[in-house]
Amino acid sequence: MSGLLKMSSPAFTTMLKREWRLLFLDPWLCSLATWVPLVLAVVVCSIFVKGIARELPIGIIDLDHSQVSRAIIRNLDASPALQVVQSYPDVLEGAAALRAGTIYAFVVMPEDLERNTIRGLAPEITAFVNSQFLLIGKVINSALVQVLSTFNAKVEVKKNLAMGQPVPSAAISSALPIGMQITPLFNVNTNYAQFLVSAILPGLWQILIVALTVLTFAAENRREGLQAWLADGPIRACIAKYIPLITIAWIHGLLFLSGMYIVLGWPMHGSWFVLVLAVFLTSCACVAAGSLFFLVTRDAARGLSLSAGFAAPALAFMGVTFPVSNMTLPAKIWRSLIPSSHYIEIQFSQVNYGAPFMFVIPQFKALVCYWVLFLVAFALVTIIAARGKNTEEVV
Repeated sequence: MSGLLKMSSPAFTTMLKREWRLLFLDPWLCSLATWVPLVLAVVVCSIFVKGIARELPIGIIDLDHSQVSRAIIRNLDASPALQVVQSYPDVLEGAAALRAGTIYAFVVMPEDLERNTIRGLAPEITAFVNSQFLLIGKVINSALVQVLSTFNAKVEVKKNLAMGQPVPSAAISSALPIGMQITPLFNVNTNYAQFLVSAILPGLWQILIVALTVLTFAAENRREGLQAWLADGPIRACIAKYIPLITIAWIHGLLFLSGMYIVLGWPMHGSWFVLVLAVFLTSCACVAAGSLFFLVTRDAARGLSLSAGFAAPALAFMGVTFPVSNMTLPAKIWRSLIPSSHYIEIQFSQVNYGAPFMFVIPQFKALVCYWVLFLVAFALVTIIAARGKNTEEVV
């Protein structure tokens, strides 16, 4: 065993050079190892280049045609998040435009809006929002609440001044007895690119690593067969293949981090050392998982299918778009099996919170546990090599 693991020998160096050469001579593997991840990262960033949703189209149904309704429409159109693009005569036409995707919402100004407002009867303004687009629906709802709350406050202030409040500050205090201020602790500008891309890229990175690992092992099987590849020492051959894959994955992860928090200048409050270490351990975990998928199936198609089922749902299970606390027990168990779920907690803890290392020790322990998969892979390649030798002896 010590002879098999002796990595300083010339034989191992030759095997390592062979792995690098074969990796870059294959056009598909070379693409996955070099430019494909970078191009996909650029495409993802370009999709969310604006970062903040602005001027989302909405419609108006004004059944009152009064000074108050026109003032509300002007306030809605003045909101940075909204843009009044069309006025409709009735709800049916507004609903048709909403279903067609021409607008994302429409607001209905009821009849007698101005008269009821003057009488203090609190008329109801109805808004229909297409919430199938989760982010857009959230932005529109927030903007509508902000605009209408501000308009209500203005009405109350004018009412208090008309009723004899001599001082404007006193009228404002009467209209808004409890003041409210929302100060975001992280992502101050509510940049949804910073929120989504920082989770999408690690999920995409994980998929590419696992797929590259499966295809690399499949290419070895296609060239000479696994038995021939493992003939000179199965564990050494396997380690020689792991080193380039982990190195490439590590470089890609660091490039993604550098692009987000250096090139794009997104806030970074924590330790780069912790992130670099987390990227390395996640690279190891993904490579180990990908190699195991192929060695168990020994078929590229089945291995890629298992890889897709394992890595593709990463974004949904990270806890970014859906809270972990509301996940069912099976979902939490599945989440714990995905390396990027542990990595993203480390990334957010450093980027957003600047948390000390002690805070992320559980996530690092989880990533280290994936090294068990390497031992399983070593056992499998040893069995495969032994079967190959037995077959040769029989022949």
